[in-house]
Amino acid sequence: MKNLRNLSIFSSLFLLVLIAMRAEAVPPPSPAGRNYLALDGVDDHAILDFETFGLLMPKGTDEFTFEAWIYPTELPDKNVNAIILSQQVRMHVWDHDHDENLRLMGGAHVALGPVHALMAFGWMKFPLNQWHHIAFQANQAEEWQTIVMVNDEVRVVRPEITLAPDLSHVGHPQDFTIGGFGENIEFHVGYFWGHFSGYIDEVRISTVARYNIAKRGFTPRKKFENDAETVALWHFDEPIGARAFSDTSSNAYHLVGKNGARTDGTFAVEAEGKLAVVWGRLKR
Repeated sequence: MKNLRNLSIFSSLFLLVLIAMRAEAVPPPSPAGRNYLALDGVDDHAILDFETFGLLMPKGTDEFTFEAWIYPTELPDKNVNAIILSQQVRMHVWDHDHDENLRLMGGAHVALGPVHALMAFGWMKFPLNQWHHIAFQANQAEEWQTIVMVNDEVRVVRPEITLAPDLSHVGHPQDFTIGGFGENIEFHVGYFWGHFSGYIDEVRISTVARYNIAKRGFTPRKKFENDAETVALWHFDEPIGARAFSDTSSNAYHLVGKNGARTDGTFAVEAEGKLAVVWGRLKR
């Protein structure tokens, strides 16, 4: 009996040590709940092949919102802009000033009939090691207005618009990607598109400007939902370690993880008897 009790105490202590080790390696639970996409900042990314899926937003789109929850863990190198997502809208972060904060920035390339409108939008600053809701939305009510959002902070920009025949001028692959392109790509002498380091959850693309910035407290408090304006929605709730990510909209834009991009998540320990299961998950 004494030996069994000592074994139980040892198992409990061992499990607590493992949980503590695990806690240092993962962020707090995603605000949306369940699992999320984990990216190492080196070459991990998720991709939709352009030759198979083409452009996600239809021609003639005059409103859109691209949004996600992100948890950045490392600053990119001073000469690197780290990609969060990219195709018709590119959202990226950088820290050229090295003040321990990231800047969210990017641009849009929207198919308006036979040509593409190129729109740049402003940047906003935010810290590492926290979950942030980020979004970029635009509408063409009277003239194009673009809005970048980090949590409940917004920046409104009347963008400069130039025209181009297609996306081939952008200087990087036309695939839809989350996290980067698999390699650093020089876009200006000495400056590169690189990879996001951290965690990403709940990526949704919509053909509507979803947020009313006139009211405060519009940061979403639950999982994103599908509706008629949803082009794609990835919850990243596949089991931990999965490397294929289902689009829950009706459009079947199922992402493929490359170079180690996978789902990760936090977990609760419900009983000592699950120690072997917990240990197996920790070794992944």
